[in-house]
Amino acid sequence: MTRRALIFFLALFILSGCAAREKKPISPPSTLKPFPSTAAPPVARPTPSIAVPPETPPAPIPKSVAPLVLLFDDQLPLFTDDMDDASLEAAVERSLQYFKRAAGGGPHRMDETMVTVRELGESLLALREILRRDEPAEIRQERIRETFDVYRSTGLDGRNAVLFTGYFEPILNGSLKKTARYKYPVYKAPADAVVVNLGKFREKQQGDQLVGRVKNGELVPYYSRSEIEDLAALAGRHLEIAWVDDRINLFFLHTQGSGKIKLPNGRLLQIGYAMKNGRSYQSVGRFLLDTGKIAQQDISYQAIKRYLREHPDDLSEILGHNESFIFFREVKEGPVGSLGEVLTAGRSIATDANLFPRGALAFIRTQKPILDREGNVVSWVPFSRFVVNQDAGGMIKGAGRVDLFCGTGDEAEMLAGSLKERGELYFLVKKRDRGR
Repeated sequence: MTRRALIFFLALFILSGCAAREKKPISPPSTLKPFPSTAAPPVARPTPSIAVPPETPPAPIPKSVAPLVLLFDDQLPLFTDDMDDASLEAAVERSLQYFKRAAGGGPHRMDETMVTVRELGESLLALREILRRDEPAEIRQERIRETFDVYRSTGLDGRNAVLFTGYFEPILNGSLKKTARYKYPVYKAPADAVVVNLGKFREKQQGDQLVGRVKNGELVPYYSRSEIEDLAALAGRHLEIAWVDDRINLFFLHTQGSGKIKLPNGRLLQIGYAMKNGRSYQSVGRFLLDTGKIAQQDISYQAIKRYLREHPDDLSEILGHNESFIFFREVKEGPVGSLGEVLTAGRSIATDANLFPRGALAFIRTQKPILDREGNVVSWVPFSRFVVNQDAGGMIKGAGRVDLFCGTGDEAEMLAGSLKERGELYFLVKKRDRGR
């Protein structure tokens, strides 16, 4: 097939309207508990990245509701932080590095104000200066209120409700060579995967993509998870970065997007997201509910993993339900977020990049679980902290969704798997000088 013929086919395909991406509403699970608020209270938001499904669709958000609204002084929350200043400074530095590269980026709308990349960077510098003063909490609180304009997310329903979930960086056992134990491949991006940026053909589809491959002169969808894992569609092409010993953990590596592979000699191989196969994500939790394999009252991340381990003969059917497949790349350090910067545990969040400013300073208020050694929730406690918007996710869509990076390893996995709470999201921008 000639290049000109392929372009002609793509044009016809797009004009036919078949390339429109399906958009599905996301709603909070029915188990969400009320969130205690000390500010203006929320009234009354992928599916969590750990794949616990929602129960009912939300009411539609009025088109007139902006994702961020500027608050008056009497609406501001109490800016208390449950983590150390050092971790916040580390996260701030990562965003500053990003802003140096993105200096020419366009402004972002926040309520009725257009905020520039330079202003977002200056906001981070202003917070860093406040942190380094090491002043009493009361004085720090006043400085923050005097220094920043504060914008609150209008949330899932246009009334400030935000659903917080968690994600983590898993550590898998693996090898650079295939063995009887290490037999599940981690693939790098294949050369025959064709990425079509639809925005180049239709302005209203900016940001939309198709991923496919050319077969008999025709662009067709790329291989699904089942074709890759069960039918070995990519075998023999030398695309393996490594092999791991656990198919279930590998599946959840795909849902997290990055991780570490511990090799037999103890070395940790850091891998990050490279691309996906273009197939739509489908929740295995939702599938287990719909097929009656797990009851609604029992659904959780831990219950999903337990069911998969107890039913190995069903793995191909269940995992194959999610046709989405992730390809990885080796990176020097990580995990790396969508900004190309390393994430900071407890400080980096993922949000919808189409709605919220990338790399920006934010503040969250929600609840976190207290866990026992087995990962069971003992109690819940409210918390608040400054965070930085440094990542994105395929299921993190809308003004009412935040995914909090919980860290690396088993403890982070238990925390991320339990976090599914309602709360509040704010963005802070340094106030403009008069006459500016």
